[in-house]
Amino acid sequence: MTSQTTIDTTGPGGKVPATPSDATPGKGLRGHPWLTLITVAVGVMMVALDGTIVAIANPAIGKDLGASWSDLQWITNAYFLALAVSLITAGKLGDRFGHRQTFLIGVAGFAASSAAIGLSQGITAVIVFRVFQGLFGALLMPAALGLLRATFPAEKLNMAIGIWGMVIGASTAGGPILGGVLVEHVNWQSVFFINVPVGVLALVLGVLILLDHRAENAPRSFDLLGIFLLSAAMFCLVWALIKAPEWGWGDLKTWAFIVASVVGFGLFAVWETKVKEPLIPLGLFRSVPLSAGVVLMVLMAIAFMGGLFFVTFYLQNVHGMSPIDAGLHLLPLTGMMIVGSPLAGVMITKFGPRIPLAGGMAFTAIAMYGMSTLDAQTGSGIMSVWFALLGLGLAPVMVGATEVIVGNAPMELSGVAGGLQQAAMQIGGSLGTAVLGAVMASKVDNEFAGNWADAGLPPLTPAQSEQASLAVQQGIAPVPEGTPEQIAAKIAEVAHTTFIDGMSLASLTAAGVAAVAVFVAFLTKRGENAEAGAGAAHI
Repeated sequence: MTSQTTIDTTGPGGKVPATPSDATPGKGLRGHPWLTLITVAVGVMMVALDGTIVAIANPAIGKDLGASWSDLQWITNAYFLALAVSLITAGKLGDRFGHRQTFLIGVAGFAASSAAIGLSQGITAVIVFRVFQGLFGALLMPAALGLLRATFPAEKLNMAIGIWGMVIGASTAGGPILGGVLVEHVNWQSVFFINVPVGVLALVLGVLILLDHRAENAPRSFDLLGIFLLSAAMFCLVWALIKAPEWGWGDLKTWAFIVASVVGFGLFAVWETKVKEPLIPLGLFRSVPLSAGVVLMVLMAIAFMGGLFFVTFYLQNVHGMSPIDAGLHLLPLTGMMIVGSPLAGVMITKFGPRIPLAGGMAFTAIAMYGMSTLDAQTGSGIMSVWFALLGLGLAPVMVGATEVIVGNAPMELSGVAGGLQQAAMQIGGSLGTAVLGAVMASKVDNEFAGNWADAGLPPLTPAQSEQASLAVQQGIAPVPEGTPEQIAAKIAEVAHTTFIDGMSLASLTAAGVAAVAVFVAFLTKRGENAEAGAGAAHI
């Protein structure tokens, strides 16, 4: 790298030449690329872990705090809603004030919010502090990517993003295992308290190791109206996706929020063409590779998060596994993501992103097709094959799509690009859960009554049938207390058969989404601006 960026650090006219990041390690710990990676990995691990670890704690929280089913849903929804709505704005804050400061504030706030949840005496306080967790998590996630982009030389960036993706994937998949251990052997509060020592470690490492990086032409003002319009549009979209399973896809309220979201995005796009320093310069999307990377991230999250949503019900409610056993059965997926992500970084550096991304989505499609063949008698060995193949497919996509999005954005917008990447994943996950959940519900509703009658079971009233169908959508056999053993066995067989039919159709739908993503992958290419990171300014 021969080019260097300069930035004003002494007032008007004072220019200090930037130091190439690959020269930094020789000068000590501060700014060392690999130590920077370790530091940001510790921080993002908390955010990724909290996306799934809490699900295991919900029953214990409900029992201890007297929470309703709706309250427990909000423990998860409040977190994801705050995270999704805030990511792009949080990325802009990092571009404006520096990614180091934004990351440190995010880590400190996330750890403090976690401690506050553990000390809460009521469900309302838990939900409120989950919102704060989401907001602070949104601050540190794009900042982490911005720090990696600015610290690592271009030829090592994919490896760094690979390890970063590995940490996120392993934390997300490992959440249920750790959550099960903590809830079973300690208490539900420990699921949140564990973030405190992790946050302190990330904060100490950040203060000692991280260097701030800002491009010379970083934004100097805020697009407040743009922030409001984008946040409102994102809120309406994610809210509609969260509530659609409850309201129904044909309900007026669902479509009112979807229409409001479309209008909000339209007004945002118009405003961004008029403001001097827009929140998201729409010229970013003239880059076909960057746009393809965003679409690819959405499609990947739909297939992965939507498809995997039903697997936990399948393992626990159909096969009767404990939460810990269910988490252990997902270890092949986690293991292949851990192994595959750094390898994917090496492949993408050597061959470019197109072939690894297309291959990864092809493996994902095959894995989701394989998961559509699972039934109540499927053994652990067959499950492991499909889970491992899914992990192998996801690894290059997590790494490659991230590099394509961040690497094709200008250095001064690396935080916004990181926010785009994370927002695409959150929206894709919400879409996957909502859409595939609707597919599952429709299949179960269509087949449950017929399967029940074919089994020769006593007729149900419409109200009883509706209630039983809702239970079957989670793989639960609606067996009334005191039911004779022979009848209970027939009800369980009907429930599990109907659930598996629904899961099979949802998995096939996810496989179709992944197959479409294969073609999107061929529109990507290596980041045109990736080399800018190697010459980033150190403040």
